[in-house]
Amino acid sequence: MSHYETRQVGTSTVVQPTGRLNMVAAPRLREQLRGLVENGSSRLVVDLSRTDFIDSSGLGALVSGLKAARQAGGDLRIAAPTAQVQSVLALTRLDRVLTTHDSADAAFDGD
Repeated sequence: MSHYETRQVGTSTVVQPTGRLNMVAAPRLREQLRGLVENGSSRLVVDLSRTDFIDSSGLGALVSGLKAARQAGGDLRIAAPTAQVQSVLALTRLDRVLTTHDSADAAFDGD
C-alpha cells in the first residue's frame, strides 16, 4: 500500500491526500498518520487542498490521527480544505475540533 506525499514544514509533518478520501482511501491515511506518530512525528498537518471529496471514513481517519497525535503530546491540523471538505467539516461540527488553516505553512504558526 503506497502512502500519500509527505513533507516537512519546520517541526511539523505535512501529509497531502489527493482525490477522494472515502472508505477505500481512508484506511491508507489512517495507517500513515498512525505510523508518523509512532515514528516520533506528533505535529501533523493534513493538507486537503487536493482532496475533492471526504466521507465519514475520511473524517474517521482524521479524528484517529488527531487522537494519536494528541496522545503523543502533539496535534493534527487541517490545511487548505476544499469547499466540499469544509462543508462536511462544518455540517458534522468537526470544524470545532479539527482546526483549519489557510496553508500547511501557517498551520503551526505561533506555536
